[in-house]
Amino acid sequence: MSKSKISDSESAKPESNAPKPILDNLEHLQNPFSLKKFLVPNQDPGVGFSIDYEYSWKFIYSYNGSSSTFNAYRREIERLLQWSWVIHRESILNLKRHDIEEYIHFCQKPPLAWIGTKNVARFVTHGDLRKVNPSWRPFVISPSKVDYKHGHQANPKKYTLSQSGVQAMFSVLSSFFNFLIQEEVTESNPVILIRQKSKFLQKRSTKTPVRRISNLQWEFVLETAGILAKENVRHERTLFIMNCLYGMYLRISELVTDERSAPVMGDFRKDIDGNWWLHVVGKGNKSRIVTVSDDMLAALQRYRTSLGLSPLPTADESTPLIPKNLGRGPVTSTRQIRSVVQHCFDQSFQRMRDEGLDNDAGELEAATVHWLRHTGISEDVKIRPREHVRDDAGHASMQTTDRYIDSDLRERHSSGKNKKISP
Repeated sequence: MSKSKISDSESAKPESNAPKPILDNLEHLQNPFSLKKFLVPNQDPGVGFSIDYEYSWKFIYSYNGSSSTFNAYRREIERLLQWSWVIHRESILNLKRHDIEEYIHFCQKPPLAWIGTKNVARFVTHGDLRKVNPSWRPFVISPSKVDYKHGHQANPKKYTLSQSGVQAMFSVLSSFFNFLIQEEVTESNPVILIRQKSKFLQKRSTKTPVRRISNLQWEFVLETAGILAKENVRHERTLFIMNCLYGMYLRISELVTDERSAPVMGDFRKDIDGNWWLHVVGKGNKSRIVTVSDDMLAALQRYRTSLGLSPLPTADESTPLIPKNLGRGPVTSTRQIRSVVQHCFDQSFQRMRDEGLDNDAGELEAATVHWLRHTGISEDVKIRPREHVRDDAGHASMQTTDRYIDSDLRERHSSGKNKKISP
């Protein structure tokens, strides 16, 4: 196997220059398992790291069944390649435990030249050629939702790697090196040799509060969606989306058509007892069925009637669950769903401000689509068996569902609220 050092033809301070992207989008990559020769793009052809590139490509290509998973794995592998080749000047096949620790420290505080303030494409198409996008960066810091809304830019100097980011890095890189071992191109996994991961991964003694909207805010949001629907029938879709996200705590990815699934009206099905269920393909390509409450069934009937359909679907109905407002076919982008929800949030925010509820409105301004799922679960877990909520939510374990139980925190704070400091 090749274990060559990168030549010193690189800049004396490579961290002062933004690196060029290496791995393109899935649709522009050929099947690596059918190729015999691998040329490393945007790199000195004499560095001899085609093996690194070949097996990195093969590894991430194996996750082509889900674009989100592919993109997440590509991000982690590309960052490692950039650091190993450009900064460390070493093949990834030579990396040891202390090198990985050095790399993690690098990711926690990357050079400013490596940090962007918005997500952009790695490559752009010019004619028949794919060319490097000079605006692309391996790391990105985005402004908060509220800052972005008010026109404030993110500051690269404030970039931090989140704990979830560190956990993702450990997980992906460990899988990658295990893959290299199985392919017999390296002999050890330097990631699992890091015994003291605690210096990188914090342990929490208490549960992280779930980000959710209040019951009052949800009342305003639902009422706003109803007002919009009364003013324009196309907003019946808005009302239905809001009901799905809260009432069945769906993820927005479970509403759109993608390479994983194509949600249709026929996914609402009645069992032999007359109970309605929604059949969903969710996170990790796992299928599940979700309880359809009486209120949710009424919301479905209202929505279908607005579309000129029968009140209830048949089992073989192929009408898209969320159709486009303009044109034919289903919504295929989560961005469209986010835009619909954000418009409803914005209208609700303004209505709360108009009624003098500035504090509640300010909290709603920071809310995201996913908060609706959190809110629905948090409310249901108060009155339903935990295991029922777990199964409807598609949680892998009860531990995840238990994050939404906040009664113990209420009782804990209530017992300590009136304790005295002075005797």
